[in-house]
Amino acid sequence: MDAEKRKRYENISAEIVRLAGGRDNILGIAHCATRLRLVLEDNDKADTQAIEDVDLVKGVFVAGDQLQIIFGAGLVNDVCQVMADSLHMDSMSLGDLKSKANKRMNPLQKALKALSDVFIEIMPGILAAALLTGLSSVLGNIEFVQNNDTLYGISRLINISSGAIFGFLPLCVAYSTVKRFGGRPIMGIVMGCIMLTNSLADASAAAQGTVEVTTLHIFGLPVDLIGFQGGIIVALLIGIVTAKLDIFFEKKVPEVIRLLVSPLLTTLVSSFLLFMIIGPIGRGLADGITAVLVWMTQHLGVIGYAAFSAVQQLIVITGLHHVFGAIESQLLVDTGRNFLNPLMSVAMTAQGGAVLGYLAGHLKDAKAKELCIPSFISVLFGVTEPALFGVNLRYRYPLIGGCLGGAVGGAVVYFTDLAALGFGTTVVPGIALADPANNGYINYIIAHVIALAAGFLFALLIGLAFSRKASAQTAPGNNTQTAAQTAGSVAEQEKKTEKAELPEEIDAFASGEFIGIEKVNDPTFAQKILGDGVAILPSEGKIYAPADCVVEMVMDTKHAVGLRTAAGNGILIHVGIDTVSLQGKYFDVHVSDGQYLKKGSLIMEFDKEKIAEEGYDTAACLIFTEPADGSHVEREAERTVAVGEKIAVITE
Repeated sequence: MDAEKRKRYENISAEIVRLAGGRDNILGIAHCATRLRLVLEDNDKADTQAIEDVDLVKGVFVAGDQLQIIFGAGLVNDVCQVMADSLHMDSMSLGDLKSKANKRMNPLQKALKALSDVFIEIMPGILAAALLTGLSSVLGNIEFVQNNDTLYGISRLINISSGAIFGFLPLCVAYSTVKRFGGRPIMGIVMGCIMLTNSLADASAAAQGTVEVTTLHIFGLPVDLIGFQGGIIVALLIGIVTAKLDIFFEKKVPEVIRLLVSPLLTTLVSSFLLFMIIGPIGRGLADGITAVLVWMTQHLGVIGYAAFSAVQQLIVITGLHHVFGAIESQLLVDTGRNFLNPLMSVAMTAQGGAVLGYLAGHLKDAKAKELCIPSFISVLFGVTEPALFGVNLRYRYPLIGGCLGGAVGGAVVYFTDLAALGFGTTVVPGIALADPANNGYINYIIAHVIALAAGFLFALLIGLAFSRKASAQTAPGNNTQTAAQTAGSVAEQEKKTEKAELPEEIDAFASGEFIGIEKVNDPTFAQKILGDGVAILPSEGKIYAPADCVVEMVMDTKHAVGLRTAAGNGILIHVGIDTVSLQGKYFDVHVSDGQYLKKGSLIMEFDKEKIAEEGYDTAACLIFTEPADGSHVEREAERTVAVGEKIAVITE
């Protein structure tokens, strides 16, 4: 990498660090093929919109626990390395980065993060299926299309394409889950094929009793040979199990037979667990949850209706909702009216409103528009997976807003006695199924408009509340630690706010041999990649403030500090070469972030002899990382200096 490129990447790195909330907010750094990935202490401190304007950045988004910055293949490797060097932080593997991030999350957050990761991988397919489903629904209701051979053929192909993607969604989930948890993705595809094989009875047909189910008996336990269509939770669980088994057998099976035996054992054990444990548990959850929800709507009046619509889309997330079709069929047979259909429809609409609520709070975010608009369009045709997995579950609070909006819509359905005369179609196309009795069509529209508005408002208000809370927590006035650290005399506090004039003298920050930065045994410093500077070969292990300044950063490895002088010059004092590897050993820092220092104040002590004994160069460097605009550095002659002697002047 030539010097010009490296300098450009250094500038990019510095901007990203600043906009990501500063060095102290960055816990880990890594990269994949195209994206720089940062784990931050607080994601809310990152200005993602401003980062998008940084040189060479092609896009920015926060995915759960990571700030991901898109640079492109090849370029990201260089930018990541330069950033790691400038931060004196080792670039991590993606696995280590995830481990670092996971330490910040509680079990619920980890579960939601894993779920989000799985669906982000397959989101393009879900979006495609959703929009194709909507298009198929529109074309299917146009008589001219149905009477024209060519248009009818096109409509049928669109219908087949959309149905195929959703029909094989458990396979996609199994694939993505195995990949997310470290197994070979092909093993997830294998398990997905087993879940959906034609050798098993179709799950929906089995639930409606229209197909005969074969039951095996293994070790005295009954095993129903039913497929797992719609079994998202089952696919997630078996994906995790398959990934862990794949990793286990790859390590334990001798290499000479590994290629044959390892996948055999993984598939065999996973299949037994699928049919004997994981599958029955998933079906038991489906039956239990469905029974409870239906009981609530039949016995708790408006509360039951509201509760059903509030949580129905949570059931969709799990994939346990496919049995509702059988219940709707039975309702039509028994009563001729299906009250569940409009309840599910308003629940979907409320989640669509929540998507718009999230978008309203991020109108300047191009990525939000790119994801939210097609997700909302798919909701209009009764397909909520893109909205749920792409937006609401991913950012959490829109999901809450959507559930609350669904509850409001459910109450409207109850009071208007709204019902359907069929099932299988919802939201905009679903109006065709509405029972026209008691102004049914008008009430259908009213219920959906109210659910949409409620989902929008709840998501928007909750989002604003979260933003205000985050702003309050990060406001300078609320940082009690910094306030305590910077507390001092009234004169000092006033002095901190006064900007000194150039020229500004820089004194020796250590006693020893004063030399030019180009003589330091480190190319980053010697080539002035981080900026111009000076160095001292210290005679004792003490570092002092070279000017009146404020501490901006203390490295967690204690070997470096960032300072801002009274004239506004940003400087970095770095003790030793590659001493970041010592991880703070032999260093004792006496200052903290935000602390005001007078010239000559003791900053740190270090054991120079022991550092040298471990093979590290002990040169102490002072880099002018952010000199005032239009200024330059005039250095004094090289010589032996004592603390407090002038070694440089920053002048205009």
